[in-house]
Amino acid sequence: MAKDNVGRAGESAVLKPWPKRPARLAQAVTESLTDAIVSGAIPPGSTLPVEPELCETFGVSRITIREAVKSLEAKGLVLARQGSGTTVTPPEEWNLLDPVVLAATVQHDDQLVVLDQLVDIRSTLEAQMTAQAAELATDDDLRAIERLLAQLDEETLVPARFIETDVVFHDRIMQASRNRLGRSIIRILHAQARTTYLYNGTPDATACERANAEHRAVAERLLDRDPDGAAQAMAAHIQTAWSRRRLPNVSSPVS
Repeated sequence: MAKDNVGRAGESAVLKPWPKRPARLAQAVTESLTDAIVSGAIPPGSTLPVEPELCETFGVSRITIREAVKSLEAKGLVLARQGSGTTVTPPEEWNLLDPVVLAATVQHDDQLVVLDQLVDIRSTLEAQMTAQAAELATDDDLRAIERLLAQLDEETLVPARFIETDVVFHDRIMQASRNRLGRSIIRILHAQARTTYLYNGTPDATACERANAEHRAVAERLLDRDPDGAAQAMAAHIQTAWSRRRLPNVSSPVS
């Protein structure tokens, strides 16, 4: 029992009151607790502070805390049991497709383990959808992709604009694949990855020109109705572009 109390006291210390009271209280509490769990400040196997402590820390009602804990349970982050408190689950149980969990995971991915996995998944799934687009794209789809490619050519000297159009270019190809589920998964993963410098890097005009040469290779295979070639070009582009952005002094731990 003493060990549990010590654990709870330590966990309370990592939770800080907000400098400004947010409008959506339950969501804000959920995000704060998610960050504390994902960062390891409240480690797996430990219990969350009890309701009165959480109410005092965040300045909210018990109803708000209960709503936040239910949300954490839905995300796979905790398990609440009557009489045993609310226990943080192992990372293997967390729902990484949940935007809040994924955002916190990406922000704390100092070794780029999750980002490397995200790029692998993205290259595999997007390559498959690019092959589907080569077979299913309409003439209107292909014309739209060509227009975006021309726009990217004009924007290589303005990386901030290029990056935004780059996202639209990839999404337009996924749209042409008619693979709604795959597109939704990639959009969730990519949207959260793009919120961190670790994923974006600092692309310059040279990097944009290289990326667009790879985009052109993809577009040419699409126009040729070459599924295998289009898939290979897309996978190579995503992996190569990541290798250009990936910080050279960060490496995944050896397994």
